Amino acid sequence: MTRVVVVTGAASGIGAAVARHFGRLGAQVVVADIDVAGGTAVAEEVGGLFVRTDTTREEDNLALVAAAVEAYGGLDFVHLNAGIGDGGGFGRDDYDAARQHRVLTVNLHGVMFGLHAALPVLAAHGGGSLVVTSSMAGVGMAPFDPVYAATKYGVIGLVRSLAPPWQAQGVRINAICPGFVRTPILPPEAIDHIVGEGFALADPAEIAASVAEIAAGEEVGQAYVLQAGRAPEPVAFPRLDLARADA
Repeated sequence: MTRVVVVTGAASGIGAAVARHFGRLGAQVVVADIDVAGGTAVAEEVGGLFVRTDTTREEDNLALVAAAVEAYGGLDFVHLNAGIGDGGGFGRDDYDAARQHRVLTVNLHGVMFGLHAALPVLAAHGGGSLVVTSSMAGVGMAPFDPVYAATKYGVIGLVRSLAPPWQAQGVRINAICPGFVRTPILPPEAIDHIVGEGFALADPAEIAASVAEIAAGEEVGQAYVLQAGRAPEPVAFPRLDLARADA
């Protein structure tokens, strides 16, 4: 059984649901978020540890992993879930370079810092599993938020590129690509629109159960689409064989 779990962006939404899921399984859960009140409440609920973490700061990611090891003696599973949306567009009225930079920093650089902090520690403690939250926007398109989509494509590129070398050290890396999920990242008007268009909204607890299933599996370098009422669906990436000079 997974014993020590770290979840970023765990004060609400998918992250909180993942923390609760593993807490119910008896794991020692480390809740990481910049939201002190929300994160503390989730940590108290699961009998775990809250560590205030700004994932855009490399030192915060390193301190988070160190706190987990100091408190519980090791590390078995990490879910790099923290992320934000609304990077804006490229039109005259919605282009905002500062806002775009913030989305890039949280969604891509924050994941890179988390991977850098967690992977060596997972390997040193006998291996384990790491899941990164991407999005269906990372395998499709999001005309309403192209910068967000770009970061989620980037996350999958990281996962697929890092998975083979770290598999050799006993660490399994995968990504999840949730569809529409009822979380605080979706404002009420967006939820009303999604439901009105006939799309199903997944509950965060449903996503959390899929995350636990993926974490316990043996696959590596996969990106799983998670939608309401469906089992995790691996994305069918093209096989890229390098051409041989003598072929």
